[in-house]
Amino acid sequence: MMNGAMTLTSTEGLRLPQEPGSSTSELNSAVSKDEEKDKKVTKSNKSNKDEKNKNSKHNSPPLPKTEREPSHRKRKNNLAGNNLNKKHKEDTSEMQVNKEVKIEQKESYDAAEKKVKGNLLKRSTCQESFEDMLMGMDEQLKEFCARKQKNKDRKHKEREKTNSSNKPQDKEENNLGRPNDDLKSTGNDYGDTAKKLTSKETPAREDDLSEALSEDQDLDGDEIPVGNSKKMKRVYCNASYGHSNDKLKKPKLEETEEDDEIPQTSSACMAARRSSEKLKKKVKITIEEKERKQKLRKGEKSKTQLKEEEEKKREAEKWKWWEEEHYEDGVKWMFLEHQGPLFAAEYEPFPFGVDFYYNGDRMKLSLAAEEVATFYAKMLDHEYTTKEVFRQNFFHDWRKEMNEQERMIITDLNKCDFTQLHKYFTEKAEAKKALPKEEKQKLKLEQDAITEIYGYCVMDGHRERIANFKIEPPGLFRGRGDHPKMGKLKKRIMPEDVIINCSKDSKIPEPPENHQWKEVRFDNKVTWLASWTENVQGLLKYIMLNPSSKLKGEKDWQKYEVARRLKDKIDAIRSQYHIDWKSREMKSRQRAVALYFIDKLALRAGNEKEEGETADTVGCCSLRVEHIKLHDNDGGQQCVVEFDFLGKDSIRYYNKVPVEKQVFKNLKLFMENKDPTDDLFDRLNTSDLNKHLQELMEGLTAKVFRTYNASITLQEQLAELTDPEESIAEKILSYNRANRAVAVLCNHQRTPPKTFEKSMKNIQSKIEAKKEQLAVAKKDLKNAKVDYKVKKDEKSKQVVEKKKKLLQRLEEQLMKLEVQATDREENKQIALGTSKLNYLDPRITVAWCKKWHVPIEKVYNKTQREKFAWAIDMTDENFEF
Repeated sequence: MMNGAMTLTSTEGLRLPQEPGSSTSELNSAVSKDEEKDKKVTKSNKSNKDEKNKNSKHNSPPLPKTEREPSHRKRKNNLAGNNLNKKHKEDTSEMQVNKEVKIEQKESYDAAEKKVKGNLLKRSTCQESFEDMLMGMDEQLKEFCARKQKNKDRKHKEREKTNSSNKPQDKEENNLGRPNDDLKSTGNDYGDTAKKLTSKETPAREDDLSEALSEDQDLDGDEIPVGNSKKMKRVYCNASYGHSNDKLKKPKLEETEEDDEIPQTSSACMAARRSSEKLKKKVKITIEEKERKQKLRKGEKSKTQLKEEEEKKREAEKWKWWEEEHYEDGVKWMFLEHQGPLFAAEYEPFPFGVDFYYNGDRMKLSLAAEEVATFYAKMLDHEYTTKEVFRQNFFHDWRKEMNEQERMIITDLNKCDFTQLHKYFTEKAEAKKALPKEEKQKLKLEQDAITEIYGYCVMDGHRERIANFKIEPPGLFRGRGDHPKMGKLKKRIMPEDVIINCSKDSKIPEPPENHQWKEVRFDNKVTWLASWTENVQGLLKYIMLNPSSKLKGEKDWQKYEVARRLKDKIDAIRSQYHIDWKSREMKSRQRAVALYFIDKLALRAGNEKEEGETADTVGCCSLRVEHIKLHDNDGGQQCVVEFDFLGKDSIRYYNKVPVEKQVFKNLKLFMENKDPTDDLFDRLNTSDLNKHLQELMEGLTAKVFRTYNASITLQEQLAELTDPEESIAEKILSYNRANRAVAVLCNHQRTPPKTFEKSMKNIQSKIEAKKEQLAVAKKDLKNAKVDYKVKKDEKSKQVVEKKKKLLQRLEEQLMKLEVQATDREENKQIALGTSKLNYLDPRITVAWCKKWHVPIEKVYNKTQREKFAWAIDMTDENFEF
């Protein structure tokens, strides 16, 4: 207890600031409570001892003064000893309890003392900086009030100008601003500081500050706002500046957004300021994140909007040439300017470690021979390199590029090893595919920049797209089908091989450095921009405008219009060649039979070929006796003709067709006494046939029959196959079947794609998965219906409706997949694109789409829609070919 008393006195000896709610008062109250407890413990101990002593005295009987026996004395002594032992044990236990209580009290006193000392240290620190803080706060308050008053004056002037009817309200605002006027005039330093601060603030910010008061705030006698739980803006208002506390209106306060303008009045305020700064940073980060997301959303929206705007802009800027008058006398344009063609890049030699081997030995090739070797190495995994004709032609032309030493060593292609070269190009291609998105985007931008330079021309004041502005790089000729010149070397085209065509008043394109053009022409009756002659077949190659351009569109439109005019003449022409079958003149008979084949079978007329220069391809007029066989009876059909020859691009044409009796007799007559290699129509050629057709109708050629038959077949097939009750997917299948009939008529064949089997397996797996989903959906619908019958509530009814919609959606998806699989299987060896782009009048397709509400995008892709923009714009659903 002495230690506790000393601690208490030492604690009481400290002079603590008497402020309500302070930690010192709490300690004093705690100490007084501990003293009271201690006193109660001591009193209870004393009372316990007194009671025990009384009980001991009362229980022990007084010793008699008379005769006393020794046995009684012994018993009495034993009882007294036991009582003393009990008392001793009780005293020791009480002492132990008292010691533990004292230890606990001492620990509590020590902890309270530490707490008091810490609080005193903090408070002394706060008291030392309190005066400095008040001085800075005074300046901030006055600057704040000056800025506020300036804002009120500005608002007052504006209100006087705009609203003269609100004078009482203006007076109240001026009354509220008077204390700030007095503050503003207290010193030049304050005024200068206020000017600096107000010059940094925007009018919008000042408007916010002018409304930064709340009616819920109370002011104490020291003119410091108190009693706010929220973080508030504090306004310094002194009642001595001409206003009493009774008349002074309570200042309005609002939650602050900027802590830099909050005058702080205590250490608690500083702590609040630090926490508010942290909160402000978090809010700032959150706002920035939201703004970033909003910008991203806006950016996403803007991308789609930009696309729509670009499309609208294109539509607005689209040259509707079909609404203008056409040039006469074969003139195609009046002004043409372009940048010329883009030539292929120079050859880059192989890096170190990539070698060519001959007969197992590494061999260094000359630059020219190495370049040609790369052409073959790139095609090692292609079927062309397995064809003997391709290999022979390549090796023949490759040896021409070798030097004498290389020609002496390399004599057998089978001993050449192109493995490392092929591996290098394969890895290079894979690396290009594996480039990150940023690199691919960079390459795309580079290509777009090149396209902007070379891919457009200016024609008659309009910007037109060029189709093929890049000159084909050197390589190996492939051809179609079994072309006899496959594998031959296509040499590099140089500027000295190119003829440029443009207008005289345009800027002539500049050739590459240290080169010059072969020729520059100014011919406005042709549609090409540049031309050159390739070395394999000796054919002219051209740089032309895009299919969506005016020149191409006009040509297509005129072609289909001529075919439409043939519709009115076709009956008369057919009657005429029927009559000519029995003509006495052999030339007329041959011409009539050839015209019959061109009309009914859509055969090409055929052109004369220079022997040995191209593949052995033929047309109708150039058929030989070996190309047909006559069957009087074949499979129950009479007068059957079997055709078997190579058509355009070395595509085989094989067909068995029954013909008219007179045609069959004439063919027997034409084949009499002729060898298999003799011409079937020996008195007819293409030019004679076209001259005759020009006499029958202006602009008519053998090619027009092919366009007419293709278009009319499409229109008839669409009318026959289209069912108004079908879905859009089924209608598209009907369109593709009609298109397929045209492709078969025109012999538009193709080899099945390499990925055909894989794609069909994928579709079949999707169909199987969809069937499983459909079975599950049917089961779920059945269960939902049973549940609805039992419950008969609205929720179960909604479940049934959802299951029905899901089942319907799955059935539609399955139907689309099955239609897609059927369509792909039927188009396995048929090329639909050729006839769609070159032989079918697009107005038939557009009218069909509009009539049956099929989106044009389902039939024509973007390129095709641009090509046939004239047809889409001018055609309605009632169009007929």
